[in-house]
Amino acid sequence: MSLYGAVEAGGTKFVVAVGDDPLQPRDVRRFSTSNNPLETVSEVVEYFRERGPLKGVGVATFGPIDFASGAITNTPKLAWQNFPLRDALRRGLNVPVGFDTDVNGAALGEARCGAGKGLENLVYITVGTGIGGGALVGGQLVHGLMHPEMGHLLVRRAPGEIAEFKGVCPFHGDCLEGLASGPAMQARWGVPADELAPEHEAWRIEADYLAQACVNLACVVSPQVIVLGGGVMGQRHLFPLVRTRAEELSQGYLPLPAIVPPGLEYPGLSGAFVLAMECV
Repeated sequence: MSLYGAVEAGGTKFVVAVGDDPLQPRDVRRFSTSNNPLETVSEVVEYFRERGPLKGVGVATFGPIDFASGAITNTPKLAWQNFPLRDALRRGLNVPVGFDTDVNGAALGEARCGAGKGLENLVYITVGTGIGGGALVGGQLVHGLMHPEMGHLLVRRAPGEIAEFKGVCPFHGDCLEGLASGPAMQARWGVPADELAPEHEAWRIEADYLAQACVNLACVVSPQVIVLGGGVMGQRHLFPLVRTRAEELSQGYLPLPAIVPPGLEYPGLSGAFVLAMECV
């Protein structure tokens, strides 16, 4: 039986596991993302060495990242800027390392064994502390000059939006992340999203922005499924609002993909397992 390692690397924590099935991660552990990258990598390497030998490791990481160098690049976590995460793990473990963004990893996991199992065209969007997205087209993850940055789509201000609210994105202000992330909702309404009642007008405005993103992605990528995950989407009453608003915005011009919650408990971690299995 071949054993693989999976790493979901986030700005606040690294989640790691071993296993031979993306649906059944074993020995799931969490490490704080230290301001010293070598310290975090050392903890991860030690974890895997204690459970090896491994055939390969997959890493789904926060970014932005550079695929050629395997490094995290222009991250707000200054200590991690230009850190060669892929090669640090490869040297520490001496195994092949599959490497991609956390949201591309989640998209891959959902396409291979989750809400889009068996489909070749899928988008995964996480809506939480930030907004990010990954895409699978023709069965392959989308890479180009870098990788998709769907959280920074430019959107129209929703009907009923507070005129004085300028958005929270430090780069663009009122991009999708600036208007629809968890911090944006808290900045606008003064409380965390999960404290807002289901009938609060906040959810209609939130649904408008997410529906705009879904329609834009349907026009550009034409996915069969859009999976909406992340902490904000834990409010399941939001899904029908997004679907209804997307239909209104598209005005019947094109068939819209299914807009669904994740099918996996750990989309990014499951995707990291797939990265590990496909890199050997």
